[in-house]
Amino acid sequence: MSAPETILEKRDGFQSKWGFILACIGSAVGMGNIWRFPIMVSKYGGLTFLIPYVIFVVLIAASGVIGEFSLGRAAGAGPIGAFGQCTQTRTGNKKIGEAIGIIPVIGSLALAIGYTVVVGWIFKYTFLSLSGGLYALGTDMGAIGGTFGATAPETATLGESMATVFGGGAGNNLWQIIGLAVSMIIMAMGIAGGIEKANKIMMPALFFLFVALGIYVFTLPGSHDGYKYIFTMDPAGLANWEVWIFAFGQAFFSLSVAGNGSVIYGSYLSKEEDVLSSARNVAVFDTLAALLAAFVIIPAMAAGGAELSSGGPGLMFVYLVNVFNGMPGGRIVGMIFYVCVLFAGVTSLINLYEAPVATLQEKFGIKRLPAVATIGVLGCIVSVCIQGITSPWMDGVSIYICPLGAMLAGIMFFWVVGKEKVLEAVNMGAKKPVGNWFIPLGKYIYVPLALIALIAGVVLGGIG
Repeated sequence: MSAPETILEKRDGFQSKWGFILACIGSAVGMGNIWRFPIMVSKYGGLTFLIPYVIFVVLIAASGVIGEFSLGRAAGAGPIGAFGQCTQTRTGNKKIGEAIGIIPVIGSLALAIGYTVVVGWIFKYTFLSLSGGLYALGTDMGAIGGTFGATAPETATLGESMATVFGGGAGNNLWQIIGLAVSMIIMAMGIAGGIEKANKIMMPALFFLFVALGIYVFTLPGSHDGYKYIFTMDPAGLANWEVWIFAFGQAFFSLSVAGNGSVIYGSYLSKEEDVLSSARNVAVFDTLAALLAAFVIIPAMAAGGAELSSGGPGLMFVYLVNVFNGMPGGRIVGMIFYVCVLFAGVTSLINLYEAPVATLQEKFGIKRLPAVATIGVLGCIVSVCIQGITSPWMDGVSIYICPLGAMLAGIMFFWVVGKEKVLEAVNMGAKKPVGNWFIPLGKYIYVPLALIALIAGVVLGGIG
């Protein structure tokens, strides 16, 4: 399972271990960490949720994350090429695997298109926070809610969206285009020159700013109630199956295992790098980012006397605006917070678009700039059209296509490739090679868990 030398010689890649790790962290740290994780911690009781969450993070990082990185690196290709090489190794027919590999690429593109809408919201709110527009709303929930309602209407027809490309009446088209353009410019600069360099700036800045916010929130009167809640555990709650299902779902999607982004980033990784160490670092820093978000948001809501009873976009664009505007130094806090969210959104969007861009390069021989432009135009047109259905669009993709892609990648790597080639791919460059235990962990634990994620998502209406 190896890519032809001619392809490897022309293929761009990460130039350093930490460049790769930071890019992977950037892909994993997104809205799931910022507007979903704090809600789960609050809803299911602090440590009562954190304990099963950490267990699943360790389990998935030790199997699925390592598997997807190794699959991409060994194949030197994205999902389509990697899956094709898997089936060729086992059956001699690569077309079967290539056909299956289309599924996670479609999932990545579909999720990227929905995420483009959200990133447009983030760009607008970052501008409003820096210009003082958000702070001027004060604590008037009607005005705050109205601002978000104008930005993200629940229903907007195709005609309304297309007629206001340079306005905000029926949506947020201009900011979507700006956010997408920024992401595409970074991608057009290449893996090492664009994605790696951007993540080396944005990810350290995000962590530094979140820590600064956390320190400030810690000084606010009433914030201690939030910390007290985070570190409280209800033993009886651990017997609640729902806690474990949602903790698993949060860990699964937070680590960005979907058979696409991690596979394609792995394909850009040097064969001398230690995948095991990289996977561990990605899991640690992704979890740290989620905890930092919780340590900022939950105590801030407690200090503002608000109940953390709403998740999703309403938390970030309505309730937190009200909290920030009502606290001392709220304007500065809001500015820093939305810059953090902006970094998280852009780095995740870049990762999601990378799989379809790389597919055009690999399958059709298109150079990077035209490939980025083609996918960017497609993403722009479709994202403008779906603004009124962003929520069900994102739910549908996360419930069906993403866990299906992860399961297919797991099946290809752990079941189809074969034990010897799996261990060879995983241990390539490893300082401390894994043993035979890795195979049953992937076969009998991770792949069934991916199937459970798919089933639970369908039954429970989405767990990501």
